Amino acid sequence: VSLETEVEKRFLRDPAWLPIHDTDAVLLGDTGISAKNSMSLQRPPNPNPSESLRGSNTNYPFLPGGSDSLPKYIIRAIYTIYTKVWLLTVPPGLKVGMDFSDKGLNGQLFLKVILLDSPSTPGTTSTEKKDGGTTKPAEGQEEKKRWAIPINITTPCGDFYKRIPNPAFKYPFELDVFQKQAVLRLEAHDSVFVAAHTSAGKTVVAEYAIALSQKHMTRTIYTSPIKALSNQKFRDFKTTFGDVGLLTGDVQLSPEASCLIMTTEILRSMLYNGSEVIRDLEWVIFDEVHYINDAERGVVWEEVLIMLPDHVSIILLSATVPNAVEFSEWIGRIKKKHIYVISTAKRPVPLEHYLYTGNSTKTQKEMFLLLDPSGNFQTKGYYAAIDAKKERTSKHAQSFGTKNPSQYTTSNQDRAVWLSLLHFLSQRQQTPVVAFTFSKTRCDDNARSLASMDLTSSAEKSEIHSFFQKSLRRLRGGDRQLPQILFMRDLLKRGIGVHHSGILPIMKEVIEMLFSRGLVKVLFATETFAMGVNMPARTVVFDSIRKHDGTGFRNLLPGEYIQMAGRAGRRGLDATGTVIILCKSGVHDMGDLNVMMLGKPTVLQSQFRLTYTMILNLLRVEALRVTDMMRRSFSESHRDTQTLTYCAVLGSVNGLKALSVGRVVVVNNKQHFNALGVILQVSSDSVNRTFTALIICEKGNEEGRGDSPNCSAFPHLYNTALFTPEGPCSHTVQKLKLQDISAITVKTLKVIPDRIIDNYNKRQQLRFRLDPPGQAISTATQELLRLVEANPGGVMTLDPVNDFQLKSVDVVEGTMRLRVLQDSLKDFSCIHSPTFSEQFLRVQERMSVQEELDKLLFLISDQSLSLLPEYHQRIKVLQSLQYVDSSGAVQLKGRVACQISSHELLLTELLFENALSPLAPEESAALLSCLVFQQKTQVEPHITNTLKEGIERVLAVAQRIGELQRDCGITQTAEEFVGQFKFGLTEVVYCWARGMPFAEIAQLTDVQEGTVVRCIQRLDEVLKEVRQAARIVGDSVLGSKMEKASLAIRRDIVFTASLYTH
Repeated sequence: VSLETEVEKRFLRDPAWLPIHDTDAVLLGDTGISAKNSMSLQRPPNPNPSESLRGSNTNYPFLPGGSDSLPKYIIRAIYTIYTKVWLLTVPPGLKVGMDFSDKGLNGQLFLKVILLDSPSTPGTTSTEKKDGGTTKPAEGQEEKKRWAIPINITTPCGDFYKRIPNPAFKYPFELDVFQKQAVLRLEAHDSVFVAAHTSAGKTVVAEYAIALSQKHMTRTIYTSPIKALSNQKFRDFKTTFGDVGLLTGDVQLSPEASCLIMTTEILRSMLYNGSEVIRDLEWVIFDEVHYINDAERGVVWEEVLIMLPDHVSIILLSATVPNAVEFSEWIGRIKKKHIYVISTAKRPVPLEHYLYTGNSTKTQKEMFLLLDPSGNFQTKGYYAAIDAKKERTSKHAQSFGTKNPSQYTTSNQDRAVWLSLLHFLSQRQQTPVVAFTFSKTRCDDNARSLASMDLTSSAEKSEIHSFFQKSLRRLRGGDRQLPQILFMRDLLKRGIGVHHSGILPIMKEVIEMLFSRGLVKVLFATETFAMGVNMPARTVVFDSIRKHDGTGFRNLLPGEYIQMAGRAGRRGLDATGTVIILCKSGVHDMGDLNVMMLGKPTVLQSQFRLTYTMILNLLRVEALRVTDMMRRSFSESHRDTQTLTYCAVLGSVNGLKALSVGRVVVVNNKQHFNALGVILQVSSDSVNRTFTALIICEKGNEEGRGDSPNCSAFPHLYNTALFTPEGPCSHTVQKLKLQDISAITVKTLKVIPDRIIDNYNKRQQLRFRLDPPGQAISTATQELLRLVEANPGGVMTLDPVNDFQLKSVDVVEGTMRLRVLQDSLKDFSCIHSPTFSEQFLRVQERMSVQEELDKLLFLISDQSLSLLPEYHQRIKVLQSLQYVDSSGAVQLKGRVACQISSHELLLTELLFENALSPLAPEESAALLSCLVFQQKTQVEPHITNTLKEGIERVLAVAQRIGELQRDCGITQTAEEFVGQFKFGLTEVVYCWARGMPFAEIAQLTDVQEGTVVRCIQRLDEVLKEVRQAARIVGDSVLGSKMEKASLAIRRDIVFTASLYTH
């Protein structure tokens, strides 16, 4: 029997049985809130199970972390309550409280405590104690607040097991220091950024967070940049934890699991659509964070980081990057929480980098060490490689030099190099080998050229055969006989594999699994393999160090090279990893190699840009503003910290040329007033440039002890009379900054700088202090005095516009204004007042404060945002197309566009113009393939007349949108906008949707099979989005048509389940 229930029943029957005194009616707030009108976590959960996972586009998102969650009216209410009502001094459950009496705190301070000193804000800076606690800094100690806190990983973590006696996850090996430090931070529920090389063990951090959330009965989301990596991680984590789910565009497995693996795009959609999963979320793990540099998809990472609510902690895993602290500082500032940065450059398996010049059985051992495991560049090895190559090079080839010749080899030469190298490596037991080749065609050609090579034993052949057959069981009979599959079967039996985007997804998975088992001895791969799950090799070979990046050929960047080379060396199996660069027809340039191997990896850079989906998603929620999203982006984070540099005229190229040795200048600072000086030396530091000058002064004022006019009142502006010594003339040698030089005169003197400086320094010593000045100083001082006597009213100065050739509008306008002001100063009588300096100082102080205030107000205003003009242009486009009204409220078209993740304007316009209505389901699918197909193709598709009309209509709508964008000021031309849509796969998709076997549709195009499969998979996601959009509009016919089209393409090899997930 439950005592509570019994008491409740008795009380309800007879309230007098339990008398309650002093009751008062209280108005309950927040009773009408729901997902449709509130961003609060207090809103009731969504009862609709289909919407609770991915949310709904009519839901509000939860309030992003770091936002100003206390609106002004609440602050006013708190203040009113405080001033009128008696408050508890000790909160329930706490031992210590706060003194609210008059002598304790006044109302203003109390407000400050509420707003600034809450745990999530930087009001209370503290230093770390060893036991994980914090200590307040000493009083008066001024400390600049930092959100990113770098963790020292050089000292061992001795008390790790004392601090965590019962870890959430036990590892069968001893953790490295960086892993222990990360685990300590996770136990304290802190956010971390872990930057380490491939295979250093970053996954340990992710695994511990998942184990911790299972212990806490919360949830973790693991995001990866590519779907293939999501599938691999699902397999790994499922084996370790069991309770793991997967969400990708086409697959949904165990969505109720405590750990969900997904792509970043799906998490973004869940955040915008207020998914219920976010309530229980404790950790979000971002893997391969350096992918934020991706121009196309990098913006998604920033959106997700900005939109995550306060209660979610963040784990960022990245390759080594130079600006990890700066990036973490940005995240910490927008989320108002500390980010602990743990960075290690240590490799578990050190690497040796070689140049290989062999091309036959005789020369197969020609391998020269270029970079040792300690990171020392071996020039001896480089020159040895050149000598080895020269011996075999004809005089004609020698005359063309050694730079970047690797593009000019024939397929026979390539074959000879590969055969000799692989023969040499297999003799030395240095397989498995990953050969990075930056062209899909060359990968295939290299593999084909090794027809004579067999690297597997009969036992391995049998294992490969049975695994291959077992994996292909899930394919239909016809699909098992595809040319690519037969070609791969032959290669794999001999221990050779190929891995690039043109390979069928199921074949890529077979190759990855056989490679991780050590059965693929040589793998020809493009660089996408370097972003896979931990699949290390014994040796990595670079076919070339040049690649095409979409615009042209260039050398590999240090970050790219490090990421790929990092695949060499298997932890626990190899003492060192071997990296080999092929020198096919010549040795690469030494400078290029040095930069690539030892240069800094690419910094994390913001790729933030405005998209229509982002704007519409934020506009539909009143509490969120697009300008806030822009302000909190990584691209805008620099303006909070940057300072403006003045002295533009003096610091210009021509200005610095004029400020050379021997130039006579006018000096104005705290010590000198309109004193002539001559430049003796110019420092080479371009940031804080200084000028050593000989300056004339009064005797006794060499050290600046004498009285000088108050320089803050700028007397030189209205009094150009040069300083003339009243008594005997003396001199001083000083280092001047740009701001100390008020004018550059047209005069120059012949001086001997070294003698002057040496003589002056010598006379600063006590025993030489009374010595007369040297000849060089006396001559220079006399020359300066002569100039003063000849021009007491001021020497002629160089003009910034005419003499320095500074033609920028700012400088020209500034110079003209200065002249006008100087001329008007002569008529001012106030400058003759004895108290002018004091009065001027007061006014100047007030004006400088006002100037600083204006500058700060501008920085926090929307006007300072670099993307603001583009935002207004995009809003103009949306208003013209009636997606939003004049007040910014989202209309029906806008709500439809929110459903669509890319090319939202074109799809929405086609929907509202009924462009898809006259088409059959398979024709709709074929037409929409233009949204997902990016490549160029040489084959002209043969299509129906209805489809041709459909294509013309799509191009017409795209042209109209492109022209409208141009009219509204967006820089993209109409041709560029229309050029995004490529119709090369329309025939392929049409035939596939009509049931044609894959082997036959592969004959219709020159696009590789893997690319065709990926495009059809992405097309299915587009069809789902159009189906949801049709439901919003109420077009059930189009909705069912999209469903039929989706069912027609979801078949056979294109939608075979991943080997990692089933």
